[in-house]
Amino acid sequence: MKVLIDENLPPALAKALHALFNGDHEVVHLRARFGPGVSDREWIEELSAEGLWIVISGDRRITRNRVEYAAFRKSRLVGFFLSKGLYKAPLIKQMERILALWGAIEAQSGLVAGGAMFLLPMKSTKLEQLK
Repeated sequence: MKVLIDENLPPALAKALHALFNGDHEVVHLRARFGPGVSDREWIEELSAEGLWIVISGDRRITRNRVEYAAFRKSRLVGFFLSKGLYKAPLIKQMERILALWGAIEAQSGLVAGGAMFLLPMKSTKLEQLK
């Protein structure tokens, strides 16, 4: 699985996940892949063209901004967005939750079509699909 960590989350998170899953999954931070300042629409379109990318994001704006939302929904990406509480939590808690939910992330990404979006909860082990 190819995983993009967006720029609202620290590069250290992507590096740690990459080291942990090296050989099984490719994990890259948005800035490492595209450089700083790339627009959401640009990276969504480019990764969608490649297909089969998972996005882990702290940027819930994508789920609310009409243009970005439409671009993501039309894409071949599957998005996992940190809940408000998880986004505000310390990095160690974010990492703990992402690792605890990794199996669910893998399973869901294999079951849904591109454009699907899920909320990564602070406490539950169930992923909520966003509309």
